[in-house]
Amino acid sequence: MESVSSMVKRLLNQKPFLFEAFERGILSYGSLAEEFKPIIEQSLNKEVKESAIVMALRRYADDVQRKSPSIRENQLSCEIVMKTNICDFNMRKTENLLPRLKELYEIVNLGRGDFLNVTIGSDEISIAVSDKYEQEVRDFLGEQEDLEFRNGLVSLTLIFSGDFLHTPGVVFQALRKLAWENINVYEIISTMTELTVVIERDASTRGYEALQEFIEYPVTW
Repeated sequence: MESVSSMVKRLLNQKPFLFEAFERGILSYGSLAEEFKPIIEQSLNKEVKESAIVMALRRYADDVQRKSPSIRENQLSCEIVMKTNICDFNMRKTENLLPRLKELYEIVNLGRGDFLNVTIGSDEISIAVSDKYEQEVRDFLGEQEDLEFRNGLVSLTLIFSGDFLHTPGVVFQALRKLAWENINVYEIISTMTELTVVIERDASTRGYEALQEFIEYPVTW
């Protein structure tokens, strides 16, 4: 059953930009309660006091700020590498395709710095690859069902020199920077020292600047 507390959490979690300010403690609880009041009353079908909403906001803020991941200054350092001209295939996972995926590594010249990432999901497979190999990959896939294809993509890779793998919140905060810029992420790839995102070419400058800001000004509250 919905309550004032659960409604407050749901409304905040539906608004990532609002949640960011809330998490940092820079929102007025009174103003937020006033905005939420009619929505909560309509959902609960009863009158709700603003003071009850403020109380729920304060309790949730305490919980969020206690659990919020932070990166200590100088704990991590990294650089950004951008690769352009990437395309992304998504298709159904089939029994005849799976054993052949290793052939892709013979098609793409990784030693020359070309891009290839294969992600195998429960029902689907995605292949992100330098777009100069688009036709060769299409020939390789043959009659496989193509769910979606996109080109004009770029990859942004954060290469860490610190303990990225065991630092909570790094991926979350990096992706949140991109979300603030309204940048859609098509692929997320990580290794022990690297985090790569694949985004649209038109968003590459904004994405680069957002991640550069993440490097220079890590969250420390």
